[in-house]
Amino acid sequence: MVTENLTGEVNRRGRIEVVCGSMFSGKTEELIRRLKRAKFAKQRVEIFKPAIDVRYSEQDVVSHDQNSIPSTPIDSSASILLLAGDIDVVGIDEAQFLDNGLVDVCNTLANRGVRVIVAGLDMDFKGVPFGPMPGLCAVADEVTKVHAICVKCGALAYVSHRLVKNDRRVLLGETQEYEPLCRDCYQRALQSEK
Repeated sequence: MVTENLTGEVNRRGRIEVVCGSMFSGKTEELIRRLKRAKFAKQRVEIFKPAIDVRYSEQDVVSHDQNSIPSTPIDSSASILLLAGDIDVVGIDEAQFLDNGLVDVCNTLANRGVRVIVAGLDMDFKGVPFGPMPGLCAVADEVTKVHAICVKCGALAYVSHRLVKNDRRVLLGETQEYEPLCRDCYQRALQSEK
């Protein structure tokens, strides 16, 4: 249902917003910004993150710039439906680390009239679509792709290039383990690693 308030601002309920991009692009910062605005508007907000993401805090969602917001760590997407009671807005950070059931969970919430805001990496360090993110982008009402800046040439970054030798798909890290690179610099980095 879409309604218009006195100032002409549209209040759209029941939707999925996805914020995606590479590491260091501001995904979590944008998620926190949207959630804090919803809280300021006195909306009932619940925030979730994968329990494995303990880089900055076991409980809070924290951006690289150290902005934070309290959250509930979860091990599976099904937990969101159990824990998200009578609320207006659900925020989910680092969605790429959750299971593919997240797509159905987000659709269920949106169909109930909940605004769902999801942030996550769209690709892994090999440039392959990551976890439930492609499915979320497909069903989203709005997708915002944010970009880091390539540390080699200053162009818009395309991927999070892994700096350490480790083939595990999930490797939590920061600037010591990853760097944002544009497509050209990423291809050059891959050639130099051969």
